[in-house]
Amino acid sequence: MQYRTLGKTGYNVSSISFGAWAIGGTWGEVSEDDAMSALHRALDLGVNFFDTADVYGDGRSERLIARLRRERPEPFYAATKAACRLDPHEAGGYNAQNLRGFIERSLQNLDTDTLDLLQLHCPPPEVYGRDEVFGVLDGFVQEGLLRAYGVSVETVDEALTAIRHPNVSTVQIIFNAFRFKPAEELFAVAREANVGILARVPLASGLLTGKMTPRSSFASDDHRNFNRHGEAFDKGETFSGVDFETGLQAVDELRPLVPEGMTLAEFALRWILMFPEVSCAIPGAKNAAQAEANARAADLPPLNEETMRGVAAMYDRLIRPQVQDLW
Repeated sequence: MQYRTLGKTGYNVSSISFGAWAIGGTWGEVSEDDAMSALHRALDLGVNFFDTADVYGDGRSERLIARLRRERPEPFYAATKAACRLDPHEAGGYNAQNLRGFIERSLQNLDTDTLDLLQLHCPPPEVYGRDEVFGVLDGFVQEGLLRAYGVSVETVDEALTAIRHPNVSTVQIIFNAFRFKPAEELFAVAREANVGILARVPLASGLLTGKMTPRSSFASDDHRNFNRHGEAFDKGETFSGVDFETGLQAVDELRPLVPEGMTLAEFALRWILMFPEVSCAIPGAKNAAQAEANARAADLPPLNEETMRGVAAMYDRLIRPQVQDLW
């Protein structure tokens, strides 16, 4: 496993970390035994950063991570997200009372006194420009409820607005071979501001594993079935906003670029790590085998320039017209 510094937090985090959405919910049924096996195997392999949210399984994901901490002596970082529980999810709800309530609930779920990292969970765009919201978070840091805070965003513009606030430590954003815009417009600014980048949806909801076909089907409670057009939340969270059929075509064009001995999923994760501004990629895992497959990518050799150009050419031809101007 390789490690990188996570922005202003100073945390030394595994370059392949663990995204805990899949073990919480909306990815089909995952048993508690399988979820815990995935968490334990990730920790075995040097993963020391686990990303969750209070809405993943209504706290289930947070509670599973708390169980991991009770069962293992090794220290690790647990990041969570808050405020997506607001109903309605409006900017006015981002106040001290509501945020404190969400934080206290996550502290209870995670069985801890202080959150390693709290991220605002894809708030309405106007929240990013409100100094008072970030002032509230500063107060929670001073109070000892948080060690650090950041934002989880949908768009590059939201990220750029957020990091103008001096104590934003991290930005979590969708970044993969189907989402080039962060590398083009965000990463240099984040590096200058010492803001860590968490690359979420690194495998484009599984498209970049290369295991899907036109006949692939998904459970009724899997967002890849019910959110392809943004019916439940931002459509960019499902297949990175790429049309499924176009995504399959793009995957076919990537296959010849994959070095011998690498799987397509490993290739997709290693591609992300070619960008030094990325502190870590956070693929999900539903079982131990998936956690192990993800972790292998951290120790693969760098991709060469010809390969990187090939990925860029695929993106420009097939993907850029669909996603570049939306997020």
